[in-house]
Amino acid sequence: MSKSIFYHAGCPVCVNAEQEILSLIDKSQVEVVHLGETRNRIDEAEKAGIKSVPALLTPTGNVLHLNFGASMADVKG
Repeated sequence: MSKSIFYHAGCPVCVNAEQEILSLIDKSQVEVVHLGETRNRIDEAEKAGIKSVPALLTPTGNVLHLNFGASMADVKG
C-alpha cells in the first residue's frame, strides 16, 4: 500500500477529522473512504484492524484510531 486510507462514517466528528487529516497530508497521499456511502468496504476496513471511525490506516499497515466517532458495529447498523 502506498497511500494512507482515512476511513470515516460521515458524522460531524469524522468530517472534522477528515478536514484536519487533509490539511496535514497531501490529498494525493491519502484515500478517503466514507463507509456510510461505500458499505462494501466495511469488511476491508475491519480486516485492516479498524475498530472505530474515524481512523487512518498508514502505508505500513498501522491503524491510527482518531477522536472516537462510531464503532464499526454502529457503522454496520
